Amino acid sequence: MYFGRTWDDWIEEYHQSHQDKRNQLCHLLGIPIVVLSIILVLLGIVFKPLLIWGVALFVVGWFFQFLGHYFEKKPPEFIRDWRFLFVGLRWWLQAVKRKISNK
Repeated sequence: MYFGRTWDDWIEEYHQSHQDKRNQLCHLLGIPIVVLSIILVLLGIVFKPLLIWGVALFVVGWFFQFLGHYFEKKPPEFIRDWRFLFVGLRWWLQAVKRKISNK
């Protein structure tokens, strides 16, 4: 349970606002870029050259996210409920797992 709901409930609601194939593609690209950027920013605290890469990738990753919602013509779910910031990665993992198992 996650805030009184199952992960499947959260992911299903997230999926409902990500129906456009272009939005899905933008999220399949943007989510891992944002995750990588956060790792690089954290490493950049110690290894300063990584900080600029982390910040740049963070901007690029979020660009893809918002571009996808432009195509979807719906705002990102996290604007309505901040907890959706943590659902996107789980949705991405399931999407990649589905694509791999369908090959």
